[in-house]
Amino acid sequence: MSTIAKTPTPPYYAVIFSSLRSDDIDGYAETAARMVELAAQQPGFLGVESVREVLGVTVSYWSDLDSIKRWKSNSEHQLAQKMGMDKWYSSYKIRIARVERDYGNEIKA
Repeated sequence: MSTIAKTPTPPYYAVIFSSLRSDDIDGYAETAARMVELAAQQPGFLGVESVREVLGVTVSYWSDLDSIKRWKSNSEHQLAQKMGMDKWYSSYKIRIARVERDYGNEIKA
């Protein structure tokens, strides 16, 4: 991602997914792109930001905890999660946080 997600006035939720990839990444990029596309179609989705070097961090933003639960249980997302656990990630961690404040300087185009 090359943009900062446009999120509403807090509160809202962030799902922080940190990962280390394995050496077997066949199909990873296509699936990652599909998951962003699919997440964007889910009720309650607010945006996503992602970076990958050695450590990858993806933060998705959601309006409420029920939206996060529905996304976690999406059948296509569950298949991607299984591929991640079985093949693409040597290590990962998921954190869910409530965003109480946000602020910054948005660059105008």
